[in-house]
Amino acid sequence: MKSQRNIFIAFILNFAFSIFEVVGGILTGSVAILSDAVHDVGDAASIGLAWYLEKKSKRQPDEKYTYGYARYSVVGSVITTLILVLGSVLVIGNAITRLINPTPIHYEGMILFAAVGVVVNLCAAFFTRDGHSLNQKAVNLHMLEDVLGWTVVLVGAIVMRFTDIQIIDPLMSIGVAVFILVHGVQNLRESMELFLEKAPEGIQIEEIKHHLEEIEGVLDVHHIHIWSTDGVHNYATMHIVTNADFHKIKKEVRAELEEHGIGHATLELEREGEHCDAENCVVELAEHTGCHHHHHHH
Repeated sequence: MKSQRNIFIAFILNFAFSIFEVVGGILTGSVAILSDAVHDVGDAASIGLAWYLEKKSKRQPDEKYTYGYARYSVVGSVITTLILVLGSVLVIGNAITRLINPTPIHYEGMILFAAVGVVVNLCAAFFTRDGHSLNQKAVNLHMLEDVLGWTVVLVGAIVMRFTDIQIIDPLMSIGVAVFILVHGVQNLRESMELFLEKAPEGIQIEEIKHHLEEIEGVLDVHHIHIWSTDGVHNYATMHIVTNADFHKIKKEVRAELEEHGIGHATLELEREGEHCDAENCVVELAEHTGCHHHHHHH
């Protein structure tokens, strides 16, 4: 609930601010502020979307989405981040043209706006600061970007006010844009890894296998698959070969997995020498699995 509310607050703040900005851009005649307004409307839109998807991601699993809706939040992160990255590229392009032919600016108005911008976005960043979902991280990155952007604009406006070096304005925006590009790409990488079912950060399959095989009665563990829906909730499936009591083994295995941060595990238990159906058992993992196919001809 909290992450939704936080994103929603960020949305309201941003939306109100971008309207205030359009007005300000027209009044000060600053292209910097106007282009920033456009960027902020885009921000507000992507944050609105992020909020909607975060809300959807909280829904309980049903027949259609048996794993629940957590990935919607990740989709939100991807879209928000893509908008960020695109925005950064445009800002850089815009700034380069400004470097070539500088435009006169209303410094006082710019200083005033930048000051308000810093305050508003600081509030928004404060509300989204402790997000765990990638979506919230993307939104928080947005907010931090805005705080950073406005701080830079503020400092720049003050410097320009006293020195009249107009080249400072575009140089600053390039700096901010590059910073965001780097972070955005990182965020995208994390999201893509989730969609590609990569084993979650900090989970060592070999180590888990080793720990499970130390449980008394467990002869072998193979076919281990570990993935995460949203970077927070981890799932696992595996085959366990044992001659001990299945109940006891299941309980111990689940307890061990929980210590490794895996809350949901599906376990298939096999007796020693039982024919394990999966072919790839032999092919890929022959060196270290217990699938030594003993074909018993009856």
